Amino acid sequence: MQKTTIILITLALFAVSCQSEKKEKEDIKIGTKKKEISAFDTGKKIFNGKGKCYTCHKIDKKSIGPGVHEIVKIYKEQNADLIAFLKQEAEPIVDPETYAVMKTNFAIIKTFSEEELKALEVYMTEVSEQ
Repeated sequence: MQKTTIILITLALFAVSCQSEKKEKEDIKIGTKKKEISAFDTGKKIFNGKGKCYTCHKIDKKSIGPGVHEIVKIYKEQNADLIAFLKQEAEPIVDPETYAVMKTNFAIIKTFSEEELKALEVYMTEVSEQ
């Protein structure tokens, strides 16, 4: 009888412990919602991040290179293509004397996708309008 009681208690405990494992598991998805980043924000991130543009170009004043306001103003006035310049497909039209310094950065710029170059142009244009 004692052996039967132990077996029944063991089976009861086993049945109860299995119940907790039978709960439905929830699928938890982390990081599946992709946040859209504007071209302006992407351009700003490039300007201040991997592009390192900020080291030579300030927004509203000349530093090592011309300020962003001046660059955008001259490119608009001359109906020139900033992206073509960044791709080294056009000659510098703003402060050509500092072009030799900027040439060292073209190795970085060559790694930019077309989308990143356009985002950089959007950022520079919009920040100049503020």
